[in-house]
Amino acid sequence: MDLFRAYTIADALSILRDHVRLETPGERLGLREALHRTLDGDVFAPEDVPAFDRSTMDGFAVRARDTFGASEGLPAYLNVAGEVLMGEAPRGRLEVGHAFRIATGGMLPEGADAVVMVEYTEELDAQTIGVTRPVAPGENTIRCGDDLAGGTLLLPGGHRLRSQDVGLLAAAGVDTVPVRRPLRVGVITTGDEVVPVEETPGPGQVRDVNSYTLGGQVCECGAEPVIYGIVRDDFESLIAVVRRALDETEAVMISGGSSVGRRDVTVDVLAGLGEPGVLFHGLAVRPGKPTIGAAIGEKLILGLPGHPVSAMVVFSLLARPLLDPGYRRFPIRARITRSLSSQAGKEDYVRVRLSRDGERLVAEPIPGKSGLIATMVRADGLARIPLESQGVAAGEEVEVIPF
Repeated sequence: MDLFRAYTIADALSILRDHVRLETPGERLGLREALHRTLDGDVFAPEDVPAFDRSTMDGFAVRARDTFGASEGLPAYLNVAGEVLMGEAPRGRLEVGHAFRIATGGMLPEGADAVVMVEYTEELDAQTIGVTRPVAPGENTIRCGDDLAGGTLLLPGGHRLRSQDVGLLAAAGVDTVPVRRPLRVGVITTGDEVVPVEETPGPGQVRDVNSYTLGGQVCECGAEPVIYGIVRDDFESLIAVVRRALDETEAVMISGGSSVGRRDVTVDVLAGLGEPGVLFHGLAVRPGKPTIGAAIGEKLILGLPGHPVSAMVVFSLLARPLLDPGYRRFPIRARITRSLSSQAGKEDYVRVRLSRDGERLVAEPIPGKSGLIATMVRADGLARIPLESQGVAAGEEVEVIPF
């Protein structure tokens, strides 16, 4: 490991994936409890959805061919043979020249292959309707298995369940699913200058922001944060807390102490905890250059910058892809509103506010140093200036990672 060799995010992720295994035991949960959890195996449809042919409109179930050629001037006249009641099977088969009243969601009677919307019918008497517009076979209907065919894959293992996913499972009659227990991620804040949020900072002191921001980001990954509080810039104090965190969690985030100052002890602590130890110290990104990546056994440890914005940026780029297997980054393209310089050989991530200029999406850079958490609140995402670039000109298109 070369001290402060600047690794790209892609290289750093590759190194960490080669060394860490973020796995937890599985369990089976009901759908409400399983929301936001990660599936521990594939889930298949036990039956067709829907289980019967049904109407998507209020109107009349018909044989489509009986309506061919119908118009307002020359309606197709059909006899009303009955009504389909909601939640019940139709009483009887639909014969040639007949129709059944039906509501949205009603089961199609045998022999019917389409539904005429009530708007395109006229009632001549209680037993006769005139159809003023023809329908094609299958029109205004959903067929058995149109949504899901029995035996098909509903959701793959590793997928993180969203509201629509549990709705799909419910529709298919799946009431419990195998899920992984959430990863436990230790969050440690270091620094002699850091005080708890409920205290009034003295001269040179700051409140603990990173326990809250990093803890929140851990939750957004579907993991469970375990907060270890503030640890002073002392080797013995920090190594004791990190050892405890390694015993109790699958991954550890340490904010602060990752630079090379006299009081920055994080790299020494991580080097003394076991193999393989420190894997890299330094990223080719701004903000976040002094980040440390390490593995103890197969557990992940990241030494993040102490400045809250830098820590949050590095977490989103490096930690989230590892902690959240279902996470997919979908950058968007926007035109930058002003010119920005950048140092070649380093990726810059600039906080931007997104807006529309006509049909174009534009990104307005938000000025502010890495310690200013308010800039993250005003931002909608991070504009990326590539490694090989020395900057971007106003009006140039950039890649933006939305928050």
